[in-house]
Amino acid sequence: VQLQACGGGLVQAGGSLRLSCAASGTIRSIYAMRWYRQAPGKQRELVADITSGGMTNYADSVKGRFTISRDNAKNTVYLQMNSLKPEDTAVYLCNAIITTMTVPTPVNYWGRGTQVTVSS
Repeated sequence: VQLQACGGGLVQAGGSLRLSCAASGTIRSIYAMRWYRQAPGKQRELVADITSGGMTNYADSVKGRFTISRDNAKNTVYLQMNSLKPEDTAVYLCNAIITTMTVPTPVNYWGRGTQVTVSS
């Protein structure tokens, strides 16, 4: 299984970006899908998560500005980021709990991350 994230970039404060992360491989089921971020010198932070049924949860710092969604048919999770602030600058990593055709127990998978830089 691989998770491929894309959509990062450089944006001015107040701007928007949309991240996407697609899972590929011999997937049986995808349970929770999550976005984390890690800024230099800081601990990794959970930004948002979404269950297979569509229930969502957000970090207080992004509530009202970020929206997580998923397309189960495409095995893809999205993160719409609006009203971006310089403090949102970080590497954004996607994470998913997945079972495969050969490994029926849930395994935690990570993508490589995509850089988001917000200039003031």
